[in-house]
Amino acid sequence: MSKVKYYYDSDTLSYRKIEQKKGRKAGIAILSILGALLAGFILLLVYLNIPQLETPKEKALRRELENMELQYELINKRLKRNEDILTEIAERDDNIYRLYFGAKPIPEELRNAGFGGVNRYKNLEGFDNSEMIIETSERLDKLTKQIVVQSKSLDDIANLAEQKEELLATIPAIQPIKNEDLKRMASGYGWRSDPFTKARKFHYGMDFSAPTGTPIFASGNGVVTRADANSTGYGKHVRIDHGFNYVSLYAHLSKYNVKPGQKVKRGDIIGFVGSTGRSVAPHLHYEIFKDGDRINPRNFYYGSLTSEEFNEMLKASNLINESLD
Repeated sequence: MSKVKYYYDSDTLSYRKIEQKKGRKAGIAILSILGALLAGFILLLVYLNIPQLETPKEKALRRELENMELQYELINKRLKRNEDILTEIAERDDNIYRLYFGAKPIPEELRNAGFGGVNRYKNLEGFDNSEMIIETSERLDKLTKQIVVQSKSLDDIANLAEQKEELLATIPAIQPIKNEDLKRMASGYGWRSDPFTKARKFHYGMDFSAPTGTPIFASGNGVVTRADANSTGYGKHVRIDHGFNYVSLYAHLSKYNVKPGQKVKRGDIIGFVGSTGRSVAPHLHYEIFKDGDRINPRNFYYGSLTSEEFNEMLKASNLINESLD
Protein backbone atom coordinates (compact mmCIF):
# COMPACT_ATOMS: atom_id res chain seq x y z
CA MET A 1 0.00 0.00 0.00
CA SER A 2 1.52 3.32 -1.11
CA LYS A 3 2.09 6.07 1.43
CA VAL A 4 -0.11 9.21 1.31
CA LYS A 5 1.93 12.40 1.46
CA TYR A 6 0.70 15.83 2.71
CA TYR A 7 1.95 19.41 2.60
CA TYR A 8 1.09 22.47 4.85
CA ASP A 9 -0.94 25.18 3.13
CA SER A 10 -0.20 28.51 4.87
CA ASP A 11 -3.19 30.19 3.26
CA THR A 12 -5.69 27.81 4.76
CA LEU A 13 -3.56 27.00 7.75
CA SER A 14 -4.17 23.27 7.09
CA TYR A 15 -2.53 20.14 5.65
CA ARG A 16 -3.39 19.15 2.10
CA LYS A 17 -2.92 15.87 0.34
CA ILE A 18 -0.21 15.82 -2.35
CA GLU A 19 -1.74 14.68 -5.61
CA GLN A 20 0.63 12.84 -8.11
CA LYS A 21 0.48 14.16 -11.65
CA LYS A 22 -0.55 11.68 -14.31
CA GLY A 23 2.40 10.30 -16.44
CA ARG A 24 5.05 11.38 -13.97
CA LYS A 25 5.73 7.86 -12.77
CA ALA A 26 5.94 6.58 -16.33
CA GLY A 27 8.40 9.31 -17.26
CA ILE A 28 10.60 8.58 -14.30
CA ALA A 29 10.60 4.88 -15.20
CA ILE A 30 11.49 5.58 -18.81
CA LEU A 31 14.30 7.92 -17.82
CA SER A 32 15.64 5.32 -15.43
CA ILE A 33 15.64 2.65 -18.11
CA LEU A 34 17.31 4.96 -20.64
CA GLY A 35 19.91 5.93 -18.10
CA ALA A 36 20.67 2.33 -17.35
CA LEU A 37 20.98 1.46 -21.04
CA LEU A 38 23.23 4.43 -21.67
CA ALA A 39 25.44 3.52 -18.74
CA GLY A 40 25.61 -0.10 -19.91
CA PHE A 41 26.52 0.95 -23.46
CA ILE A 42 29.27 3.22 -22.18
CA LEU A 43 30.64 0.43 -20.00
CA LEU A 44 30.54 -1.99 -22.99
CA LEU A 45 32.51 0.45 -25.14
CA VAL A 46 35.07 0.85 -22.41
CA TYR A 47 35.25 -2.95 -21.93
CA LEU A 48 35.72 -3.70 -25.62
CA ASN A 49 38.47 -1.13 -25.95
CA ILE A 50 40.59 -2.55 -23.16
CA PRO A 51 42.73 -5.32 -24.80
CA GLN A 52 43.59 -6.95 -21.49
CA LEU A 53 39.97 -7.77 -20.82
CA GLU A 54 38.44 -10.93 -22.40
CA THR A 55 35.14 -12.63 -22.09
CA PRO A 56 35.20 -16.21 -20.79
CA LYS A 57 34.21 -17.41 -24.25
CA GLU A 58 37.04 -15.44 -25.84
CA LYS A 59 39.49 -16.88 -23.36
CA ALA A 60 38.32 -20.42 -24.16
CA LEU A 61 38.59 -19.79 -27.91
CA ARG A 62 42.05 -18.28 -27.53
CA ARG A 63 43.28 -21.26 -25.50
CA GLU A 64 41.81 -23.62 -28.10
CA LEU A 65 43.53 -21.72 -30.92
CA GLU A 66 46.88 -21.75 -29.10
CA ASN A 67 46.53 -25.49 -28.51
CA MET A 68 45.73 -26.05 -32.20
CA GLU A 69 48.79 -24.02 -33.24
CA LEU A 70 50.97 -26.06 -30.89
CA GLN A 71 49.54 -29.34 -32.22
CA TYR A 72 50.08 -28.16 -35.80
CA GLU A 73 53.71 -27.33 -35.01
CA LEU A 74 54.24 -30.77 -33.44
CA ILE A 75 52.60 -32.48 -36.42
CA ASN A 76 54.88 -30.61 -38.82
CA LYS A 77 57.95 -31.62 -36.83
CA ARG A 78 56.88 -35.26 -36.87
CA LEU A 79 56.06 -35.01 -40.56
CA LYS A 80 59.48 -33.54 -41.32
CA ARG A 81 61.20 -36.25 -39.27
CA ASN A 82 59.31 -39.00 -41.10
CA GLU A 83 60.11 -37.41 -44.46
CA ASP A 84 63.82 -37.36 -43.55
CA ILE A 85 63.73 -41.00 -42.42
CA LEU A 86 61.98 -42.08 -45.62
CA THR A 87 64.49 -40.14 -47.72
CA GLU A 88 67.38 -41.92 -45.96
CA ILE A 89 65.72 -45.32 -46.50
CA ALA A 90 65.17 -44.50 -50.18
CA GLU A 91 68.86 -43.57 -50.59
CA ARG A 92 69.96 -46.83 -48.97
CA ASP A 93 67.45 -48.72 -51.08
CA ASP A 94 68.78 -47.29 -54.35
CA ASN A 95 72.49 -47.06 -53.55
CA ILE A 96 73.07 -50.11 -51.34
CA TYR A 97 70.33 -52.72 -51.34
CA ARG A 98 69.36 -52.61 -55.01
CA LEU A 99 72.96 -52.14 -56.09
CA TYR A 100 74.00 -55.23 -54.13
CA PHE A 101 71.28 -57.40 -55.63
CA GLY A 102 71.79 -56.05 -59.14
CA ALA A 103 68.36 -54.38 -59.31
CA LYS A 104 67.71 -51.04 -60.97
CA PRO A 105 67.02 -48.04 -58.68
CA ILE A 106 63.42 -46.81 -58.47
CA PRO A 107 62.97 -43.79 -60.82
CA GLU A 108 62.81 -40.47 -58.99
CA GLU A 109 59.60 -39.52 -60.80
CA LEU A 110 57.91 -42.64 -59.44
CA ARG A 111 58.97 -41.90 -55.86
CA ASN A 112 57.80 -38.27 -56.07
CA ALA A 113 54.77 -38.67 -58.33
CA GLY A 114 51.97 -36.24 -57.47
CA PHE A 115 48.24 -36.37 -57.88
CA GLY A 116 47.74 -34.33 -61.04
CA GLY A 117 44.48 -33.90 -62.91
CA VAL A 118 42.14 -33.61 -59.92
CA ASN A 119 41.82 -30.94 -57.23
CA ARG A 120 41.73 -33.22 -54.21
CA TYR A 121 41.62 -30.36 -51.73
CA LYS A 122 38.71 -28.28 -52.99
CA ASN A 123 36.77 -28.97 -49.81
CA LEU A 124 39.60 -27.36 -47.82
CA GLU A 125 39.42 -24.04 -49.66
CA GLY A 126 37.70 -20.91 -48.37
CA PHE A 127 38.95 -20.98 -44.77
CA ASP A 128 41.28 -18.54 -43.02
CA ASN A 129 44.04 -21.20 -42.86
CA SER A 130 43.24 -23.01 -46.12
CA GLU A 131 46.76 -22.62 -47.54
CA MET A 132 48.34 -24.13 -44.43
CA ILE A 133 45.82 -26.98 -44.27
CA ILE A 134 46.14 -27.81 -47.99
CA GLU A 135 49.94 -27.77 -47.83
CA THR A 136 49.96 -30.17 -44.87
CA SER A 137 47.41 -32.44 -46.53
CA GLU A 138 49.52 -32.59 -49.70
CA ARG A 139 52.63 -33.49 -47.71
CA LEU A 140 50.78 -36.23 -45.86
CA ASP A 141 49.36 -37.67 -49.09
CA LYS A 142 52.76 -37.57 -50.78
CA LEU A 143 54.43 -39.19 -47.77
CA THR A 144 51.76 -41.90 -47.72
CA LYS A 145 52.35 -42.71 -51.39
CA GLN A 146 56.13 -42.73 -50.93
CA ILE A 147 55.73 -45.15 -48.02
CA VAL A 148 53.65 -47.45 -50.25
CA VAL A 149 56.30 -47.30 -53.00
CA GLN A 150 59.12 -47.91 -50.52
CA SER A 151 57.25 -50.74 -48.82
CA LYS A 152 56.79 -52.46 -52.18
CA SER A 153 60.48 -51.93 -52.93
CA LEU A 154 61.53 -53.46 -49.61
CA ASP A 155 59.29 -56.44 -50.34
CA ASP A 156 61.14 -56.82 -53.65
CA ILE A 157 64.49 -56.55 -51.85
CA ALA A 158 63.43 -59.22 -49.33
CA ASN A 159 62.47 -61.47 -52.23
CA LEU A 160 65.79 -60.77 -53.96
CA ALA A 161 67.60 -61.56 -50.71
CA GLU A 162 65.88 -64.92 -50.50
CA GLN A 163 66.75 -65.58 -54.12
CA LYS A 164 70.31 -64.35 -53.48
CA GLU A 165 70.70 -66.88 -50.70
CA GLU A 166 69.47 -69.61 -53.03
CA LEU A 167 71.63 -68.23 -55.83
CA LEU A 168 74.75 -68.33 -53.66
CA ALA A 169 74.04 -71.97 -52.88
CA THR A 170 73.36 -73.01 -56.48
CA ILE A 171 75.70 -70.93 -58.63
CA PRO A 172 78.90 -72.79 -59.66
CA ALA A 173 81.48 -71.75 -57.06
CA ILE A 174 84.12 -74.46 -56.63
CA GLN A 175 86.77 -76.05 -58.80
CA PRO A 176 85.34 -79.38 -60.08
CA ILE A 177 88.64 -81.18 -59.36
CA LYS A 178 90.62 -80.77 -56.16
CA ASN A 179 94.01 -79.11 -56.47
CA GLU A 180 95.78 -82.08 -54.92
CA ASP A 181 94.37 -84.34 -57.68
CA LEU A 182 95.49 -82.07 -60.53
CA LYS A 183 98.52 -82.76 -62.69
CA ARG A 184 98.23 -79.30 -64.16
CA MET A 185 95.88 -76.71 -65.59
CA ALA A 186 96.14 -77.85 -69.20
CA SER A 187 94.25 -75.11 -70.96
CA GLY A 188 92.06 -72.12 -70.22
CA TYR A 189 89.19 -70.26 -71.87
CA GLY A 190 90.15 -68.46 -75.10
CA TRP A 191 92.01 -68.95 -78.35
CA ARG A 192 94.13 -72.11 -78.25
CA SER A 193 95.85 -74.52 -80.63
CA ASP A 194 93.69 -77.49 -81.58
CA PRO A 195 95.53 -80.76 -80.66
CA PHE A 196 94.27 -82.53 -83.78
CA THR A 197 94.42 -79.86 -86.51
CA LYS A 198 97.01 -77.54 -84.86
CA ALA A 199 94.85 -74.62 -86.05
CA ARG A 200 93.87 -71.78 -83.74
CA LYS A 201 90.44 -72.45 -82.32
CA PHE A 202 88.39 -70.85 -79.57
CA HIS A 203 88.35 -73.05 -76.48
CA TYR A 204 85.08 -72.49 -74.58
CA GLY A 205 86.02 -74.19 -71.33
CA MET A 206 88.88 -75.09 -69.02
CA ASP A 207 90.87 -78.35 -69.14
CA PHE A 208 92.00 -79.95 -65.88
CA SER A 209 94.62 -82.65 -66.42
CA ALA A 210 94.23 -85.51 -63.92
CA PRO A 211 94.59 -89.30 -63.79
CA THR A 212 91.75 -91.46 -65.05
CA GLY A 213 89.28 -92.16 -62.27
CA THR A 214 89.90 -88.88 -60.41
CA PRO A 215 86.60 -87.76 -58.75
CA ILE A 216 84.73 -84.85 -60.36
CA PHE A 217 82.59 -82.67 -58.08
CA ALA A 218 79.40 -80.71 -58.81
CA SER A 219 80.35 -77.05 -58.60
CA GLY A 220 76.92 -75.99 -57.30
CA ASN A 221 73.47 -77.24 -56.29
CA GLY A 222 71.23 -78.23 -59.17
CA VAL A 223 69.53 -80.92 -61.21
CA VAL A 224 71.31 -83.24 -63.65
CA THR A 225 69.76 -82.67 -67.07
CA ARG A 226 72.09 -84.91 -69.09
CA ALA A 227 74.45 -87.79 -68.40
CA ASP A 228 75.23 -89.30 -71.81
CA ALA A 229 77.66 -89.41 -74.74
CA ASN A 230 75.31 -88.00 -77.36
CA SER A 231 76.96 -84.60 -77.82
CA THR A 232 79.70 -84.41 -80.47
CA GLY A 233 83.23 -84.26 -79.08
CA TYR A 234 82.32 -84.31 -75.38
CA GLY A 235 82.26 -88.10 -74.99
CA LYS A 236 80.65 -89.09 -71.72
CA HIS A 237 79.53 -85.86 -70.13
CA VAL A 238 77.20 -84.47 -67.45
CA ARG A 239 75.20 -81.25 -67.49
CA ILE A 240 73.74 -79.66 -64.35
CA ASP A 241 71.05 -76.98 -64.38
CA HIS A 242 71.69 -74.71 -61.37
CA GLY A 243 68.73 -72.41 -61.92
CA PHE A 244 69.01 -68.66 -62.44
CA ASN A 245 70.00 -69.50 -66.05
CA TYR A 246 73.29 -71.16 -65.01
CA VAL A 247 74.34 -74.55 -66.45
CA SER A 248 77.64 -76.37 -65.90
CA LEU A 249 79.10 -79.06 -68.21
CA TYR A 250 81.66 -81.80 -67.39
CA ALA A 251 83.11 -83.69 -70.38
CA HIS A 252 85.35 -86.68 -71.29
CA LEU A 253 84.32 -88.69 -68.20
CA SER A 254 85.34 -92.31 -67.78
CA LYS A 255 82.08 -93.12 -65.98
CA TYR A 256 79.06 -91.45 -64.36
CA ASN A 257 78.06 -91.24 -60.72
CA VAL A 258 74.68 -89.56 -61.38
CA LYS A 259 71.71 -89.93 -63.70
CA PRO A 260 69.36 -87.44 -65.43
CA GLY A 261 66.79 -85.89 -63.11
CA GLN A 262 68.91 -86.43 -60.02
CA LYS A 263 69.31 -83.53 -57.61
CA VAL A 264 72.87 -82.82 -56.55
CA LYS A 265 74.55 -80.50 -54.08
CA ARG A 266 77.80 -78.61 -54.39
CA GLY A 267 80.65 -81.02 -53.68
CA ASP A 268 78.79 -84.21 -54.66
CA ILE A 269 80.80 -86.61 -56.86
CA ILE A 270 79.07 -86.71 -60.26
CA GLY A 271 81.62 -88.75 -62.23
CA PHE A 272 85.26 -89.57 -62.83
CA VAL A 273 87.98 -88.23 -65.12
CA GLY A 274 88.49 -90.03 -68.41
CA SER A 275 89.43 -89.43 -72.04
CA THR A 276 86.24 -90.28 -73.92
CA GLY A 277 85.16 -88.35 -76.99
CA ARG A 278 87.48 -85.92 -78.76
CA SER A 279 90.36 -86.04 -76.29
CA VAL A 280 94.11 -86.68 -76.45
CA ALA A 281 94.70 -87.43 -72.73
CA PRO A 282 92.78 -87.99 -69.50
CA HIS A 283 91.33 -84.67 -68.36
CA LEU A 284 88.13 -82.87 -67.43
CA HIS A 285 86.78 -80.31 -69.87
CA TYR A 286 84.62 -77.88 -67.83
CA GLU A 287 82.21 -75.25 -69.19
CA ILE A 288 79.70 -72.82 -67.69
CA PHE A 289 76.66 -71.43 -69.53
CA LYS A 290 74.81 -68.26 -68.50
CA ASP A 291 71.61 -67.42 -70.36
CA GLY A 292 72.60 -70.00 -72.96
CA ASP A 293 76.02 -68.48 -73.67
CA ARG A 294 79.33 -70.06 -72.64
CA ILE A 295 81.31 -67.83 -70.26
CA ASN A 296 84.76 -68.04 -68.70
CA PRO A 297 84.66 -70.56 -65.79
CA ARG A 298 87.70 -69.05 -64.06
CA ASN A 299 85.48 -66.52 -62.24
CA PHE A 300 83.55 -69.29 -60.46
CA TYR A 301 86.11 -70.84 -58.10
CA TYR A 302 85.83 -68.45 -55.16
CA GLY A 303 84.36 -71.17 -52.94
CA SER A 304 87.32 -73.57 -53.02
CA LEU A 305 90.55 -71.70 -53.79
CA THR A 306 92.66 -69.43 -51.63
CA SER A 307 93.73 -66.11 -53.12
CA GLU A 308 97.18 -67.55 -53.84
CA GLU A 309 95.72 -70.65 -55.53
CA PHE A 310 93.32 -68.49 -57.51
CA ASN A 311 96.18 -66.30 -58.77
CA GLU A 312 98.13 -69.40 -59.82
CA MET A 313 95.08 -70.72 -61.63
CA LEU A 314 94.68 -67.41 -63.48
CA LYS A 315 98.30 -67.51 -64.65
CA ALA A 316 97.94 -71.09 -65.91
CA SER A 317 94.60 -70.45 -67.63
CA ASN A 318 96.00 -67.45 -69.50
CA LEU A 319 98.86 -69.42 -71.08
CA ILE A 320 98.56 -69.65 -74.85
CA ASN A 321 99.06 -73.39 -75.22
CA GLU A 322 97.44 -76.41 -76.81
CA SER A 323 94.13 -77.69 -75.47
CA LEU A 324 93.50 -81.38 -74.78
CA ASP A 325 90.29 -81.60 -76.82
